[in-house]
Amino acid sequence: MILIIDDDASVNASLALLLKQAGYRPQCAGSPAEALALIEREPFDLVLQDMNFSRRTTGEEGLELLRAIKARRPGLPVILITAWGSIELAVRGVKAGGFDFITKPWSNEHLLQAVRTALSLTDGARASARDAEWTREGLDERYDFPNLIGDDPRLLRVLEVAGRVSATDASVLITGESGTGKELVAEAIHRNSPRRQAPFIKVNLGGLSSTLFESEMFGHVRGAFTDARQDRKGRFEVAHRGTIFLDEIGDLDPHSQVKMLRVLQDRTYEPLGSSLSRAVDVRVISATNRPLPEMVARGEFREDLLYRLNLIALHLPPLRERPGDLPRLAQHFLRMVGAVYRREEIAISREALAWLQGLPWPGNIRQLKQVIERTVLTTPGDRLEVGDFAAPLERPAEARGPYDLPAIGRMTLDEMEKAMIVKSLQFYAGNISRVAEALGLSRAALYRRLEKYGIKP
Repeated sequence: MILIIDDDASVNASLALLLKQAGYRPQCAGSPAEALALIEREPFDLVLQDMNFSRRTTGEEGLELLRAIKARRPGLPVILITAWGSIELAVRGVKAGGFDFITKPWSNEHLLQAVRTALSLTDGARASARDAEWTREGLDERYDFPNLIGDDPRLLRVLEVAGRVSATDASVLITGESGTGKELVAEAIHRNSPRRQAPFIKVNLGGLSSTLFESEMFGHVRGAFTDARQDRKGRFEVAHRGTIFLDEIGDLDPHSQVKMLRVLQDRTYEPLGSSLSRAVDVRVISATNRPLPEMVARGEFREDLLYRLNLIALHLPPLRERPGDLPRLAQHFLRMVGAVYRREEIAISREALAWLQGLPWPGNIRQLKQVIERTVLTTPGDRLEVGDFAAPLERPAEARGPYDLPAIGRMTLDEMEKAMIVKSLQFYAGNISRVAEALGLSRAALYRRLEKYGIKP
């Protein structure tokens, strides 16, 4: 049963009809007092709550009501409804415990999608609470995770949530260091979702300049600019009815963040050069290795966009924190590489595996794969030993040079990033490809940082 709370009788009636036609049982309340009385008596599964009531238009009454609902029923999901101009109020509501927010005028399809997602995740959370002991075998019975190797408890927790949310349309934000497998998790969510037959579109926002953002993401019409000789579909249109993966979302500039927020909120956009809005049905998964909450605090990333992206947040642990998974990963990559280079008989010794487990792996799983492939290519024998890996991984101290960074607290994050890029350029003698690989960046993302910091390679 779903409780609708709004002091506008026409809104209550409209939402009740929509939910009833969708197969739900709605009940309406016209005031906070009436709503709280109903919540005390009825076992509601979800609340749709307006944030503004007639006595006050600042939204404070809506926040008070939300806090009162969460105090009485902490596990009851509440979807907030507010005007587009009150997005800041909606964000405050999410901080106070709101599950999601919808803006007026709403899209019926988008609102029903949010309702289905909230109910599905709530039911899934209850099921997980009943069966808190996750095993790799149990996950593999329920979900298709062929490329996500390992059984570390931290990884299993991530996979359990990923599998549970895959059946919904919830937006997912995947965080973690470069090379931890964020794209693989995004692909797994899509592969286990009802959208699996539709496109999975990957976009590297770190390599997309602000001048190309609109055309690339939303497309353009003929004549929109000098070289626009024909209409072009944007990434959102190509991903229609499927999933769009927004990689390096933390690199999005402020102007593009506003446009991204609008399409994520309304599921509509205008192609460059057109005044006609187009609707899009798409599931959004994003990823970053940057600390978005810290960027919000510094004013570099919009708080409302962050809350729109991370309805579900997944954090992937670095490889150094799950060393028990390294042997399985190494054997997996060895089989892959052996098949590609027709060296299926090649093996790796126990001593080499134990030695690899003790390394810090700053490039994480991506670096391990590269090391395995390089060692297979450079080793003539059929058995890989410690010495086969140690030679390319270890450099003499005199070759490294004085590349230590100042102590923590002496530099800002931007200063540290700039210093690391400069020292990497020195270390690799200006080789952009080597620097990008070492820092876990694409070449385009590295060039953007060079421009940002005024560094000439």
